[in-house]
Amino acid sequence: MRRSRLLPAFCAGLVFLGEVACGPASGPRFEISIPQSIAAQPITGRVFVFITNDGSREPRFQAGSWSLRAPFFGKDVDQLQPGQPVTIDASTLGYPPGSLRDIPEGDYHVQALLNVYTRFPRSDGHTIWAHMDQWEGQQFNRSPGNLYSTETSVHLAPAGYDVKLQLTRTIPPVQVPPDTQWVKRIKIQSQLLTKFWGHPIYIGATILLPKGYDSHPAVSYPVLYEQGHFDLSPPLGFSTHPPTAADRQALEDRLGPTTSPVIRDMMKQRLEWGYELYQAWNSANFPRMLVVTFQHPTPYFDDSYAVNSANDGPYGDALMQELIPYLETHFRIIRQPYARVLSGGSTGGWESLALEVYHPDFFGGTWTFYPDPIDFHRWDVIDLYSDENAFYPPGFQWQIPRRPWQRDPDGQVLSTEEEESRMEAVLGSHGRSAQQLDIWQAVYGPVGNDGYPVDVWNKLTGRIDHSVAGYMRDHGYDLDYYIRTNWPKIGPQLAGKLHLYCGDMDSYYLNLAVYLLDDFLSNVKNPPAQASFAYGRPMKPHGWQPMSQADLLRMMADFITKHAPAGQNNSLWKYR
Repeated sequence: MRRSRLLPAFCAGLVFLGEVACGPASGPRFEISIPQSIAAQPITGRVFVFITNDGSREPRFQAGSWSLRAPFFGKDVDQLQPGQPVTIDASTLGYPPGSLRDIPEGDYHVQALLNVYTRFPRSDGHTIWAHMDQWEGQQFNRSPGNLYSTETSVHLAPAGYDVKLQLTRTIPPVQVPPDTQWVKRIKIQSQLLTKFWGHPIYIGATILLPKGYDSHPAVSYPVLYEQGHFDLSPPLGFSTHPPTAADRQALEDRLGPTTSPVIRDMMKQRLEWGYELYQAWNSANFPRMLVVTFQHPTPYFDDSYAVNSANDGPYGDALMQELIPYLETHFRIIRQPYARVLSGGSTGGWESLALEVYHPDFFGGTWTFYPDPIDFHRWDVIDLYSDENAFYPPGFQWQIPRRPWQRDPDGQVLSTEEEESRMEAVLGSHGRSAQQLDIWQAVYGPVGNDGYPVDVWNKLTGRIDHSVAGYMRDHGYDLDYYIRTNWPKIGPQLAGKLHLYCGDMDSYYLNLAVYLLDDFLSNVKNPPAQASFAYGRPMKPHGWQPMSQADLLRMMADFITKHAPAGQNNSLWKYR
């Protein structure tokens, strides 16, 4: 990493490394441009400036982390010409500080980045611009093809500065890990999604093969379809070696100094589980299954939520009609419902439950962990149907509390709904932040007249649009409402198949919605749900899981064996 020396605010006309200059100005100001040698054609996208006093890593990697929250500022560009400057000044919205004027005087590391957008002429008649995932999982600060400047050290004073940055570097392509004896990866173009988006769209999977798969070519196996965020690493954290000192240090760096001891211990345990899974997987008495994680990033997020959507397109159909059939014809998977089980946490938790309840005749059961809101009466702590504002609870006049978005296991609020909303507004206009609130409204909500998702609430005021909330409910995305409404039809197929787990101090308050589904399924008749719920107590946060990955697979194998059709010879797969 190359850095220039500190640039004082009065250093008019000086140029360093051909990428940054500083001069006198009235008010704070950054000018960002693209040299013609880097881009010959105009670019549409969003330009960012990142500012930090932490020199341990590049500023672009510090924005948005709840433990660091380095300031950043964003602005859309439309057909930006090479050499044409873009100005980010005191009027540009930022996060956490709202304006450049709120940055205290001092010495800082700064960096600029351009998130490049692609034109999508969709089949619904709308043409939009958004970031096309490059198989990195919508990580704009790491996405191949995005442009950035070198990190530079400057002195900033709210009274005024003019820092010029040039986007001279391009993020290189993703290096997909090589296949191994145990792990295979596939990537296919979805014809359904390509037709909808008017642009090639790819989906894929990472497959963990059981011991003896190659030496028993006549044997077919059950499959766990695991859901989660985009990740090219092996399913369930599978690792053929114990964690190294570098692995443990990388975890510490990722967690940051303010992570609570409860979460820190939980993440350390999960790091150990990967090697423990390999040891069990490779043993003589462990059930033989395939584990498959889906890869389905979208122009709005690193994951599609595995359902059809007005904004996102037919991802549910793509998974069910293209990806799963491809997997089940290219790998020896038992193609019967009893042998297909589901699991996932957080985003993957919502998906695993949704796929089971939408397709109860195709999947044999789900083990769902800390799912995203499954009842929109408890969208975190918000009642999306009756509350007027997402930022402030009703009934207060003089002292108005802020609604929390994230907490520590001991109850310490780490960020609010208002802060999360503004962060996403800075990351992208028109719902293009590729963050959590924006993907929920993109997947569940209607398309606006401009072709972009309609905001479920205003990101700067918090005002809730109840017509959007009603659309989400009526189109089946409130899973508790969907299950309650359709229980007479789907209940007989779901009885005994639903297993949910959540910490009682979930970091995003997701346990609140799980309680509501628990109340219904614990009391429903005709038929009884026979569902199981487990809550981590006390003080278990987001990510809590009461069993190791190996023990989870043993539970699933026993469940599959118990529910296999009469005459099915499970000895062919269970311990071969």
